[in-house]
Amino acid sequence: MLSPRGKVYLVGAGPGDPGLLTVRAKTLLEHCDVVVYDALVSPEILAVIPNSIHKIYAGKRSGRHSLPQSQITALLIELTCRHSAIVRLKGGDPFIFGRGGEEVAELREHDIEVEVVPGITAGMAAPAYAGIPLTHRDYSASVAFITGHEASDAYRPAIHWQALTQGAETLVVYMGVLQIAAIVEQVLAAGRPAKTPVALIRWGTTPRQEVLTGTLGSIVDQVEKVGFEPPAVIVIGEVVRLAYLPPSLQADPPTADG
Repeated sequence: MLSPRGKVYLVGAGPGDPGLLTVRAKTLLEHCDVVVYDALVSPEILAVIPNSIHKIYAGKRSGRHSLPQSQITALLIELTCRHSAIVRLKGGDPFIFGRGGEEVAELREHDIEVEVVPGITAGMAAPAYAGIPLTHRDYSASVAFITGHEASDAYRPAIHWQALTQGAETLVVYMGVLQIAAIVEQVLAAGRPAKTPVALIRWGTTPRQEVLTGTLGSIVDQVEKVGFEPPAVIVIGEVVRLAYLPPSLQADPPTADG
């Protein structure tokens, strides 16, 4: 039996461009009582929220946590005692590597009503804004979404790089910039040639978007050379050859023969 307390809306903010917010998400952001938002929610999205609505930062970036996950859940529970509509705003889609499933389960254990509002995930939007189709009749009939930042607690779901690399023609890796060397090593060991094109897209869909292109053989050195930092999405596969980027953004554009 759900409690008569406030309701939590678990909302996907999308990849950063406010034009990609769903109508439902925008409506909730404009009419809720309070917003608890993550680090990957862009300034452009935050600007959509009226000044009259209370905003609470609960971001987590590369081990630097504003609030631990348990405290975020406790905060949401506490807010339902004082407000009727609480938006939990997460970058991208809350159910794609966003720990949204964990938050929903914990809130429901406390008899709190939750509505999930999907968002456009960065793994789809960032490559699109860089002109990279994840599938293409001539290059890729399959795509896999992978986390590059595995859980650090007792449960560590294994990433089967061998199976993924051989089973999907396009690989899209979230949160993998800091692990780029290990990821490249795994993909090469699984059989992808060193000439395979790679793109890293930072702050995709926003005015701050940066794109670094190269190959499996060159990308680790390129990342170190330019100091390319997260947050970014990594795309590995022949579809990267189709990117339409200004020459100034292409750091080692892959050629037809690699």
